[in-house]
Amino acid sequence: MSNLLEEMEDYERWSINLLYVVGGLLFLGLALDQMNFDNGLTNAIYKYYLDPISGESTGDSGYNFVNTVTYAVVLGMFVLALSGWLRRIGVDGSDNTIIALFPFVLWAVTGEVVEDAQMFDSLLSPFFVSPGVHFQTAGWVILSGAFGYSISNNSSISESDKSAKVDSLANVLIMAQFMLYSYSISNATQGSIGLETLALFGIIGIFLPQILGNSLDNFTTIQRSVYLNGFGGTMIFLGAICSYSLSVDESQLTLWPLIFVIGMPAILCWQMYNFGKESVEILNSHGMISGVLPPGMTEDDYLESQSSEKDLMEKYRTRAAFASPVVFLAVAGQILDGIATAIGLEYLGYTEKHVLSDKVIQLFGNAFGFTFIKIILAGFILYFFTIANFEHRQRHLRLLIGLAMMVVGMAPGLRDVGRAVLGV
Repeated sequence: MSNLLEEMEDYERWSINLLYVVGGLLFLGLALDQMNFDNGLTNAIYKYYLDPISGESTGDSGYNFVNTVTYAVVLGMFVLALSGWLRRIGVDGSDNTIIALFPFVLWAVTGEVVEDAQMFDSLLSPFFVSPGVHFQTAGWVILSGAFGYSISNNSSISESDKSAKVDSLANVLIMAQFMLYSYSISNATQGSIGLETLALFGIIGIFLPQILGNSLDNFTTIQRSVYLNGFGGTMIFLGAICSYSLSVDESQLTLWPLIFVIGMPAILCWQMYNFGKESVEILNSHGMISGVLPPGMTEDDYLESQSSEKDLMEKYRTRAAFASPVVFLAVAGQILDGIATAIGLEYLGYTEKHVLSDKVIQLFGNAFGFTFIKIILAGFILYFFTIANFEHRQRHLRLLIGLAMMVVGMAPGLRDVGRAVLGV
């Protein structure tokens, strides 16, 4: 007998099928190109998607209206499809999952900054340009998650040994990242940059599982695997960035944007967490998560119900939402992007390459108008999570919506400030 909680929703099935269609069209277009068959599909793929990626790696091109809309639609479909996949394989739907994924957001950002500094060779450089970097990031997440899933479901391994197995596999995967990326960086720099700092950070990253030890015991096996591999890879890229910064003249480095771009959103996150942590603890003590309904209850059932549990949820849900990593990271990410864009364009001489962002800036006449819009958007995100009701089987969707909002804001914002600091 099938488990109704594992069955796909209609919107999840449609999203998966549409992703198959998109992948099939991409494969067909590239296959026709290999057969030297001139056609509109292949020409469109190169014009709107592949050429901007290869051009961006040299700083010559970027986004256009077609690929911007396509990436947004594909991201939405991926969020819906992934929520169903994660539910079916039994991945934990708590806020710990977004914390475990957070290092991979930093992984993608620091990797892009290394590419901006032209430290990767021609073979790897295109894989650190959007959207390629996101597919590569997803690949590492899936790989590390698959290893964690395999260990978690291996009945021959005792529960006490699973963490040790995950740590050992993380050592291997982080080592693989270090060898791959340091080799590419060494080829690209050809001795022009001292890589001792990269080596030091890489060694720390490889042994990160042993360094962190029992501090990750609150994670599931899958979360632990993903967190360690993302964190370890980020250490490698941070080492490369530090190596670059030590090799250039101090006048090229600009550190003050870090105070505003990272400092202000970090303070906001801390304030939001402190504002709602007591409400989170109260709901947790009753087995509740803000906005997540009990198993088997639909939103209509919840709205029509009268119970002490509903009264408790309604009393504490708003403040509790403030303290959820799903919410405060998404809110801070949007504001971070707004601040980074304004500083980069108004004070550091950068130009806006994203089509929609550029339209907003032109409408207001300066980049601070974009910051204002980002603050408004952050407010809408916060409001949405304070009123939205997610059925228990939709808790992964809740996580992924927050993750998507965080990534589309925080990732470009952190990349902007990284480039500004290095002067690249």
